[in-house]
Parts: sequence; structure tokens; C-alpha cells
Amino acid sequence: MGDIKARNELIDKHSDHWGKLKSWLLALSGGKCWFSEARDIYSHMDVEHFRPKKEAKIFDGTGRDGYWWLAFDYMNFRVCGNVGNRKKGGWFPLHEGSLCSTYDNRCEESEAPYLLDPIDNDDVNLLAFDEEGKAIAAPGATTWEERRVDETIKRLKLNEHEALTEERKKIWQRMTRTIEQYRTAKSRCGTGGNPAAKQKVRDCLCEIKAMTQRDAELSAVAKWCVLFRNDPQLARLVS
Repeated sequence: MGDIKARNELIDKHSDHWGKLKSWLLALSGGKCWFSEARDIYSHMDVEHFRPKKEAKIFDGTGRDGYWWLAFDYMNFRVCGNVGNRKKGGWFPLHEGSLCSTYDNRCEESEAPYLLDPIDNDDVNLLAFDEEGKAIAAPGATTWEERRVDETIKRLKLNEHEALTEERKKIWQRMTRTIEQYRTAKSRCGTGGNPAAKQKVRDCLCEIKAMTQRDAELSAVAKWCVLFRNDPQLARLVS
């Protein structure tokens, strides 16, 4: 394991390692921050370590040894806008009683962290959005899951950054208009013989699909706007 100071100096000396993977990591998300789904509005993109490489801090700021053995493991890299990354820092508390991975006893997969992981589909599905552009816990989340969502939102400033919430609100409003236009056009197709209405239906469905594509900015907001309508036909487009 070596001396902690020497170990950290080695990590710093080779800190360009994860930076070299930035373009590749961004390509995986369509140029979006993996946590906020934003591009420019969440500031410049950093390659951050999901599990802190030097020191892991809990709620009161107390630190424990970081996950230094993952410092150069690309599976521990995430792309994050520096609005959230600066506040996150080494924050990585675990649920009380959770197993805690160490160099001698590695069990990251068995840990119960508060921070939601953007590469874990179960975690991603815990985060929903409302018409005000706010990130919220998804319907049906357990108490523990709600706590994870709340703490992640606070730590990454997912609701605190006004430019981000305003852009989410615009996406929600745009999707709402598209859904209403779709429903109106569909109602006019009931008796047939209305090619203009049929074309409008197709155009609206294409717009809904485009806004909810994984590489579309804030696509999760658009997706939840659709899902909260409880329309099975529309829900199939975003499932």
C-alpha cells in the first residue's frame, strides 16, 4: 500500500491519464454530463472518479482512505459538469452498516453508497423530474432510495443550478405542447380522410422520439414528461 503521501503524489503525477479518455467518455453520452444530462449549461466537463481516489468523506466531513487502487481504472471514471463536481469532491458516504471496500478486501459491488451512479440503470431510474424543472425521486421509491436521490441532488447541485432547472422546464413545456398537438391531431383522424392530421400525428411522434433519445440533451426530463401522462401508446415510445 505504501506511504499515503507518496501514493497521492503518484496519482497527481499521472492525472492526465483520465483526461486522455474524456472525448471517449463524452462520446458514450452524446456529449452530456453523466449526472445532469446537460452540455454547456452545467459548465465545463470534468472526468471525475465516482469513488474518490484519495479520501472518501462522509456527511460531517470526516474522511477515510479513498479508493486509490481505482485511480486509473476507467470503470471508475464518470463525466461530470464542474458545477456539480466541485461540490462533490471526495464526498462518498455509505449507508450505515454497509460493507466498505478496501485494498485488502475489495467489495465495491456490495457497498451501499448514497451517491447515485449514472452507469447503474437501477440508480438512473430513481431520478425523475417535474414540470418546474426540478429533479425528484421517482414514484414508488423506497425511503432509502428517496434519501439517496435527495442527497445526490444536493451534493451535485442538480436543482440548485438555476440555468439547469430553467432548461429542464423548457424541455418539459416543449414536450407538453408536442403531446397536446399529437392528441389534437389524432382526434381529427378518427373518421379518416384527413391526411394533414395524419401527417401531424407522425411529426409529433417523431418529435417525441427525438427528444427522448439517449443522446438528446435532458432526454430524461422529456421521458418523464411523457410517462407522467399515463398514456400507454406514448409510453411505448420511451420504454
